[in-house]
Amino acid sequence: MLLLTPSHDPRIRNRRRRSAWRPSPARQGLVALALVLSLIAVSCSTDSSGDGGGDDPLTIVATTSIWADVAAAVAGDDATVEVLVPRGADPHGYQPSSRDVARLQSADLVIANGLGLEEGLSDVLDAAAAEGVTVVELAPLLDPLPFVEDGVVGDDPHVWMDPLRVAAGAGVIADSLLSIDPSRPWEGRAEAYAAELSAADDTIVAILDAVPGDRRVMVTNHDAFGYFADRYDFTILGVVIPGGSTLSDPSSAELAALVADMTDAGVTVIFAETSSPTTLADAVASELGTDVSVVPLVTGSLGAEGSPTATLIGLLSTNAEAIASALSATSR
Repeated sequence: MLLLTPSHDPRIRNRRRRSAWRPSPARQGLVALALVLSLIAVSCSTDSSGDGGGDDPLTIVATTSIWADVAAAVAGDDATVEVLVPRGADPHGYQPSSRDVARLQSADLVIANGLGLEEGLSDVLDAAAAEGVTVVELAPLLDPLPFVEDGVVGDDPHVWMDPLRVAAGAGVIADSLLSIDPSRPWEGRAEAYAAELSAADDTIVAILDAVPGDRRVMVTNHDAFGYFADRYDFTILGVVIPGGSTLSDPSSAELAALVADMTDAGVTVIFAETSSPTTLADAVASELGTDVSVVPLVTGSLGAEGSPTATLIGLLSTNAEAIASALSATSR
């Protein structure tokens, strides 16, 4: 594996922390006393552990529950993993709290998706990097697919829809952790998780075998299934909300064009998202008639704890089952 450090990849941002705070003369004595007590505590910790406290778990903060799940598989018991965007929430529209900012700036490693997915977190991620926190944006490192929005070509951020790209992402996380603490078995865990993802990919292929080639056409809520379509040989006919973000507003002309395209292609299923309202998808379905169904999928966030979509592998498999069921049952 390539060891990714700030000097090797500009998308891993890690800058030297600079202290701007200085104690006032009136607090010099208290600061000196605190320093003495801190030195005593460090000395005791070193004496008791024999390695300077190196056994303490690292702290990883992931922007989404999806990447938190991947990070937890790589981290094992050697790091605690926290997540910013709650389960069930849409990462496109999430706005950070002051507590989120503090969590980011105190982390040993921050894992973000990047490529504009976390639109409301860009400034606080930059601020954390400026404070010396290692911030890794994974999507730009995982062979992103081209993405056209408003006539501008960019990169599609929804890389987690392809389990093999996620397996590569686990390797990037392991390399990033190795650069912080090379004494722990990050790589072995990443390789084991990559094997699980490869097995999940085989399972998904088997599930989707139920969908005939002429029915592998999808209409989705927004453009989140490009990697799925590329991996499993589907075509995205259209989307209800144009572009890669759920925050856009479709025009009446765009919705009318989608209705016409679906009518011409004989598509009678719209795949919505559990993290977004289905109002627009329902409106398109009503224009097409009673035979059109709206099927919810789990996209930008894991499902509730204990549910079938509580892990990324569960999410991908459950979505595949829902897609296969809906499209294999479609009559032409």
